[in-house]
Amino acid sequence: MKIATGQPAPDITLPDHAGAQWSLGGQRGTPVVLYFYPKDDTPGCTTQACDIRDHWAEFSELGVPVVGISPDDVDSHAEFVGRYDLPHTLLADTDRAAIDAYGAWGEKTMHGKTYEGVMRSSVVVDGDGQVAAVFDQITPNDQSAKALEAVRKLLG
Repeated sequence: MKIATGQPAPDITLPDHAGAQWSLGGQRGTPVVLYFYPKDDTPGCTTQACDIRDHWAEFSELGVPVVGISPDDVDSHAEFVGRYDLPHTLLADTDRAAIDAYGAWGEKTMHGKTYEGVMRSSVVVDGDGQVAAVFDQITPNDQSAKALEAVRKLLG
């Protein structure tokens, strides 16, 4: 990822899975976890989203919103949320504005083939809008542990 700790987090405004506009700037005063993932309802992305769901009580206790971002559209996100009972917000970044701003698009290799796509990654933004932690190339089931550790450290 090209984004680094200590930088101002790029402000983003995108539609959520219900079609409402969500803005990072509107979250000032509390840390936010942003995670980038390739595609709704695929094995790795489902594992990642369900890992957050399964740790939701911990995020809620800390008062920290978790927001997933992918190039899928609002309808796809709404289905994904409903199918897996996801408690967190998913944002539709169909033109990749946020994905590109956070450097979450790049070259990937799978099954011996190289292609470009969304890099599974995560960013913790502090309450002042600064990047507090960046996790490049996370695995689907370590998202929550890494994000929770960074948020707890941030909150002291």
